[in-house]
Amino acid sequence: MTSRPSMPRRRALTFAMAGLAAAPRAFAQADAYPSRQMRFIVSFPAGSATDQVARLIAAQMTKATGQTIVIDNRGGASGMIACEAVAKAPPDGYTVLITTGTTHAANPSLFKKLPYDPVKDFVPITPVSNNAFVLVVAPSSPANSVADLARLARAQPGKLSFASGNAPSRIGGEMFKMMANVDLLHVPYKGAPQALTDLMGGQVSMMWTDLRTGMPQVAAGKLRALAVTGAKRLALYPNIPTMIEQGFPDYVLSNWVGVYLPASTPQAIANRLNALVHAAVRADQASHENTGGEVMLLSPADFAALQARDTAMWARVTKAAGMEPE
Repeated sequence: MTSRPSMPRRRALTFAMAGLAAAPRAFAQADAYPSRQMRFIVSFPAGSATDQVARLIAAQMTKATGQTIVIDNRGGASGMIACEAVAKAPPDGYTVLITTGTTHAANPSLFKKLPYDPVKDFVPITPVSNNAFVLVVAPSSPANSVADLARLARAQPGKLSFASGNAPSRIGGEMFKMMANVDLLHVPYKGAPQALTDLMGGQVSMMWTDLRTGMPQVAAGKLRALAVTGAKRLALYPNIPTMIEQGFPDYVLSNWVGVYLPASTPQAIANRLNALVHAAVRADQASHENTGGEVMLLSPADFAALQARDTAMWARVTKAAGMEPE
């Protein structure tokens, strides 16, 4: 007579069989994915660097898959509005977050409480690009170099201001304050486009901004570029010196743009989206690099490791700058 398995063992067998049965369905879904319209929720406003990257990817993915991709800009609150929306979305691969290191590495050090968990609420897919920043002033500014800017700030403590449209642009100003030993007023904005408008209008004195939004204004003569924040000069803008060259040997600042899905999305779908995004970027790599960005494509696991390293880095930088979480 054959003995029947115990109740705990029967439950374990049932769960194991269910898992085996679900695996082929998950892979089948991934093979068919995407089979309908997708939505890219972008954590910063239309016209921002993040928005531009999202639109480049969407255009190529639509060509490759035949599926429409809707761009949904949810700017504001340092990207938290978009992150919260995606964290609560169905984990089926059709709601995608396009964001930056601001929301997933910097915000934990800048805010006491977030409406999302950067690790637990998301499945990392891949970074897309890593981008340096450019320090810009209005053409009417008397500063023609970073040294000029430091002298002006020392002569007028607390009178000069810097705008920020995201966490790295704020950190740009805070690092300058700390390294140059100057007092500047911080003026936050929902995104870079609005901040640049006020900079061009003379409402603020300076800004560290991404190259995608800042350099077109420089080319048009509406802003003046004083420095880039990479470790070396950019091939696309060889005439703009680095902060390092201008007396700030430890000044290096960059921020990545990356792709996430809601937590609990099947790994097979995550892997499929990783492949689609990589292919989309490679199909139009010149456009991604055309404004000084460095293409950076990783596996989901390597992206998670990058996020962890940068979270620790932002914690060190904000502490050194004396910034208290808001």
